[in-house]
Amino acid sequence: MAITKLHEVHERRRSRNVGLGVVLGIFVVLMIGLTVVKVTVLDPSRMTQEVSQ
Repeated sequence: MAITKLHEVHERRRSRNVGLGVVLGIFVVLMIGLTVVKVTVLDPSRMTQEVSQ
């Protein structure tokens, strides 16, 4: 027997879960972005110094 109508609590829980999923997704994208920026050498003169060592 299937439930035909969602209760108000289920609707609130779903919207909270979607919000939390969006926040976690933004956090993951931010961490990946920071990692890429940290690993990437942005200053070409610094790159030549690191290569010569």
